[in-house]
Amino acid sequence: MTLPKLHIAVLMGGWSNERPVSLMSGEGVAAALEERGHRVTRIDMGRDVAQRLAETAPDVVFNALHGTPGEDGTVQGMMDLMGLTYTHSGLATSVIAIDKELTKQALVPHGIPMPGGRIVDTVEIHEKDPLERPYVLKPVNEGSSVGVAIVTKDSNYGNPISAEAKGPWQEFDRLLAEPYIRGRELTTAVLGGKALMVTELKPKSGFYDFDAKYTEGMTEHVCPAEIPEEVEKACLDLALRCHQLLGCKGCSRTDFRWDDERGLEGLFVLETNTQPGMTPLSLVPEQAKHLGIDYGELVEIIIADALAAKKGAA
Repeated sequence: MTLPKLHIAVLMGGWSNERPVSLMSGEGVAAALEERGHRVTRIDMGRDVAQRLAETAPDVVFNALHGTPGEDGTVQGMMDLMGLTYTHSGLATSVIAIDKELTKQALVPHGIPMPGGRIVDTVEIHEKDPLERPYVLKPVNEGSSVGVAIVTKDSNYGNPISAEAKGPWQEFDRLLAEPYIRGRELTTAVLGGKALMVTELKPKSGFYDFDAKYTEGMTEHVCPAEIPEEVEKACLDLALRCHQLLGCKGCSRTDFRWDDERGLEGLFVLETNTQPGMTPLSLVPEQAKHLGIDYGELVEIIIADALAAKKGAA
């Protein structure tokens, strides 16, 4: 696939907890596009982002932002109003997919297996456990495992959880409480309407949190995952269905938890990420490379998808 030479704005940075990851993703994308002969304008998103984009007047915007407000529909709505063509998912999909409660409401009725649980006000957890231990607490609308805590019977958070203990309850007023699913971390990328493959993530210690994702050497990636064929097929099918049900564009990545003692019944979708990382340690580039798609080609495929979607909507 060959794209015409374009002027591409790479939108990165911002002010979410995932700013450092976004900067790495954006720089990787920008460098790859320049190597392929495109004119690139790097934009580290500030409050003047609309003005910067208007002055830049790109052919297309590569949205390399992670977290809010770049992944939650806010920036997407702004770019829609400006008439800009941009990569990845649009406003409605972004609003739903970043919110774990809305995602469940969109997917579970269609038979997508997801953990149970409920939304709790943070003050509640300091009075009593919202679920039987072990359980997981996570922010409702953050990605990259930001602010995730696993609460076990012998955890050092206290019982009930102490307000002084370090955890997501110190940053967020509302949290999602879900039953803890033992087992293995799996993930599948979708690109161009096709599920790529399954990767197993094996953190060297603890669980697959923010540090494990973005610190070299802290997590082993087994790609392709060494799992039964029926589980692999289920991951591919579920990732594509999530992508389609949510209305994702470009690429997405769906994360799973698999209790290998329960077979297929132990496979659960955790979330679908509409703007997966594009860093050297990121999973979508790794899966694409394994299938013979190099980094630069991957970036151009995502841009081509955005241009085709814009043309189709015209």
